Amino acid sequence: MTRILLADDSPKALRLAEQILSTGKNQVVSVTDGATALHRLLEFDPDLLLCDVYLPTRNAFELARFIKAQPSLKRVRIVFAAGPADRFDEQDARNAGADAILRKPLEATLLLTTVEPLLAAALAEREPELPELTKGEAVIFDRDTVRAAVTLAIESAVPTLINELTERVLLALSQQRVGSPEG
Repeated sequence: MTRILLADDSPKALRLAEQILSTGKNQVVSVTDGATALHRLLEFDPDLLLCDVYLPTRNAFELARFIKAQPSLKRVRIVFAAGPADRFDEQDARNAGADAILRKPLEATLLLTTVEPLLAAALAEREPELPELTKGEAVIFDRDTVRAAVTLAIESAVPTLINELTERVLLALSQQRVGSPEG
């Protein structure tokens, strides 16, 4: 199931997007301001953010930049939704991280044809969810699945490992310098 976060301060726009996107294969959560969207991004872990360009408290540009700066959110696809009178530079939107830009009012077919490939791409990048096991139950994993899980674990551990080793080497070097005849 894919997860979609809708962020718009217009109740009408939210209802319309919810009606179009709430299918059996999509879980949709809606918020009305940028600060709440930021909080829900981390909590809900969406595959796609559909965001009004001029959202209160944090706009779509700020949210997109935040998403692109977070390794844990790198797979999240971003769609900016702009009102018919909203003026903004589409290139600036793409530079901020928008994968697509739509104009309101949202038309169902255009919305679906825009978000479906983005959701598929995000879903393909999502970490595989391992099945829950009950006591005594065995699961057979293929080599590629295990290799992918090990790779993900190592990639996430490397920055911490590098920081820890750097601190230990610096500490050892400083202790060696203090104990040397020149120090």
